[in-house]
Amino acid sequence: MDLAIGSVAFFNLQPRDLSSNSPSIITKLYSRLPVRVGATKGVSSVCEPLPEDRPLWFPGSSPPEWLDGSLPGDFGFDPLGLGSDPELLRWFAQAELMHGRWAMLAVAGILVPECLVKLGFMESFSWFDAGKQVYFADPLTLFVVQMAWMGWAEGRRWADIVQPGSVDIEPKFPNRESPKPDVGYPGGLWFDPLEWGRGSPEPVMALRTKEIKNGRLAMLAFLGFWFQAIYTGEGPLDNLLAHIADPGHCNIFSAFSSH
Repeated sequence: MDLAIGSVAFFNLQPRDLSSNSPSIITKLYSRLPVRVGATKGVSSVCEPLPEDRPLWFPGSSPPEWLDGSLPGDFGFDPLGLGSDPELLRWFAQAELMHGRWAMLAVAGILVPECLVKLGFMESFSWFDAGKQVYFADPLTLFVVQMAWMGWAEGRRWADIVQPGSVDIEPKFPNRESPKPDVGYPGGLWFDPLEWGRGSPEPVMALRTKEIKNGRLAMLAFLGFWFQAIYTGEGPLDNLLAHIADPGHCNIFSAFSSH
C-alpha cells in the first residue's frame, strides 16, 4: 500500500516542480496541453457549465470564475485560488480523480479483510502490519517490479493527459463505435462494458459526481484509519465496535487523552 501511494505521488508531482531548474521533456510535453478554464473542456463530452443557481459549498456564496460547474463534484470551493491557472486546474482535476480511486481501493482493501476476519474466513490480519508479512519474493524484488509496472501505467496515463486518446487500447469491431477520448475516463469495452459512461450528458455527469464524492470520502476515511492505527493500534471495525459498546469512553477524545 505504501509503495503504491508513493509511486502515485511521484507521478502526480506538478510539472513545474519537476522542471524548476532547466527545461525538460516534462515541460515540453505539458506545454502542449490546451489552455482552457475548464479542466477537461474540449475533451469530455459531459463537461458543460452549470447555471448560476447550482448547488454550492456554502449557500449564497459566489464561486470563482474558473469553477463554472463543468467539472464533476464542482461546488465552487477554492478559497486559496489554487485552480486559477487553467493548466493547474486541469492537472488538479486528474490528480484528485486518481487519488480518489486509489483511496476507494485502499478503504475496501482495509475493510473487507477485517470483515472476513470477524466472520472467521481469515486469520487475524491488520492492514498496518502488512509490511511485516513474508511474501513469495524478497522486498527489493517486489519494490523494483512494482516501480516498473507503476511507472509504465502512470507514464501512459500522463501521455493520455498530454494527447487524449494516444494510448487507446480499445479493440476495433465493425459494428461498434469507439468511445471518444475522455481524459480520466477511458470507457470502451475494457473499462465500461455496460456503457454506463455513454449516452446523454446528464446521467453521465451524475455518475462522475458520485465517483468524485465517494473518492473524497474515501480519502478522508483512509486518513482516519491511519490515525486510528497510530493512536489505538487497532483497525476501523474494532474501533467502531468499541465505540458502540462504550461511546462515553471510546471516542476521539479518549484516544488523544491516553497519549
